[in-house]
Amino acid sequence: MRKDHRPYPVKRLHQHLERTWSEWFIAPHLDALGPDFQFMKPWNFKIHGRNISLGRCVHVITASDRNVSLTTWAHPDGEGHIDIGDYALLCPGVRIDSATRVSIGANTMLAAGVYLTDADWHDIYDRTKVIGQTAAVVLEDNVWIGDGATVCKGVHIGQNSVIGTGAVVTSDIPANVIAAGNPARVIRALDPQRDLVRRADLLADAAKLNRDIDRLNRYLHGSNTWLNWLRTLIKPGTKD
Repeated sequence: MRKDHRPYPVKRLHQHLERTWSEWFIAPHLDALGPDFQFMKPWNFKIHGRNISLGRCVHVITASDRNVSLTTWAHPDGEGHIDIGDYALLCPGVRIDSATRVSIGANTMLAAGVYLTDADWHDIYDRTKVIGQTAAVVLEDNVWIGDGATVCKGVHIGQNSVIGTGAVVTSDIPANVIAAGNPARVIRALDPQRDLVRRADLLADAAKLNRDIDRLNRYLHGSNTWLNWLRTLIKPGTKD
């Protein structure tokens, strides 16, 4: 569709359904879930295992063909932990697997298809050993991981740093740099004279933001009619 033809009440009902689904089916599986979260299409948000915590104002965006998956594993040597900080963003297709610990700082953004893992998942020589080598992954505050990038076990990424699309990060990345490639290498530093605007700057007043979004939805959907919406469901036209 070129346009969302849903009448405003349908849009509101859909948002209520997403919130109810999140509270009923997702929140009970988390050790902690901060306030003002938003999970889009939460039926595609998959939680497996214990020790998974999300901070306040965490946004998770999923798609029907791209689940977001958080998985921790218990094993004879320990168990995984996933800690996601305030104002973090997880986009469609993000996967995080942990056998030790994955820590994600506040304001961090994980673009579509990002994979974070703190283990090899099989031993190099004994392929029947499921976990293999494992070491914690740490993303400090305000890190941005680009589309399809992979962050491997034992990696520490410093605050504000950006990881390029498709990068494979196998060693530590310092703060305030841009890194890219396979394996990822620093390609330049961020400009220290430029101010950084973080997600918290937008989301700190969640109530006001929600009111602004609701006013925008009223404007965008207010002229949509029930009859035209039903028509587009049955027989959409070339301009729909």
